[in-house]
Amino acid sequence: MTEAPDHPAPPPPGGVLWSLTGDVRALLMLPSAFVLQVAHPAVGAGVDEHSVFRTDPWGRAERSLRSLQLWVYGGEAAAEEGRRLRRAHRAIRGTDAHGRSYHALDPAVYAWVHATGFPVHRHAARYLVRPMTEEQERRFYAEWLQVGRILGIRDRDMPQTVEEFWPYYRKVLADEVEATAVVRELLATDVPLPPPDRGPLPLRLLLRPLWPLLWPRFARFRAFVAVGFLPPEAREAIGLEWSDAQERRLRLLARVVRAVVPALPERLRYLPRAREARRAHRLSRAGRPAR
Repeated sequence: MTEAPDHPAPPPPGGVLWSLTGDVRALLMLPSAFVLQVAHPAVGAGVDEHSVFRTDPWGRAERSLRSLQLWVYGGEAAAEEGRRLRRAHRAIRGTDAHGRSYHALDPAVYAWVHATGFPVHRHAARYLVRPMTEEQERRFYAEWLQVGRILGIRDRDMPQTVEEFWPYYRKVLADEVEATAVVRELLATDVPLPPPDRGPLPLRLLLRPLWPLLWPRFARFRAFVAVGFLPPEAREAIGLEWSDAQERRLRLLARVVRAVVPALPERLRYLPRAREARRAHRLSRAGRPAR
């Protein structure tokens, strides 16, 4: 196994991540990945003690999404973003709920945060896009490993094949994850959320007076998709309930999303950085400079 290179390249244009990560449907997958991350006691403790997810949830979400988009579409900026994240996590340390010391850059903990994206996106894509073929799944995992190298994760700290990943994943589910305090808080539907402070000013002004009515519905929807798009084995390991009625509602939502999103124009279907990268890639293939 090799060390992560100093200047790892982002995943290739046209790959699985290139198509999946910039699609607006990915926004429905991210809450599940965050829940699975913080279900690890060390990650949950780090987020509980050091994150601004309570005081600045919209800003945190925006920064996380911007970072994720850079890993895939950032070109030369991807590696610098990975280095920035490692610098930002150096001071994150403390003691978890079981009295155990943790550090955000502990290789096993740091690798788990990244690893969660693979099973969550694979599972959610079955609902929101289409099930991956075996070849697509292998390509997706190889590209996810490449993103891990951008983040500074060494090859020896991550399973290098899909076949090696599943035993590792099941072992962490069996031995580590639990309904941490942060998991419970993220899925709570009675904890008030501040009104959005990101996005176009007219939209924020419109939402502000309506927010007392909207935030409980938003909180319920967020909790619903966060639990719903978790792989069933992850829900079971954390101890989250999921009923047949909820599953039927999730499938109905997914059918609507699958029908609507592919019909959207590109400016609405893809997130801004993804749109820019896709346009630049088309122009480069045509031999024309991007403006």
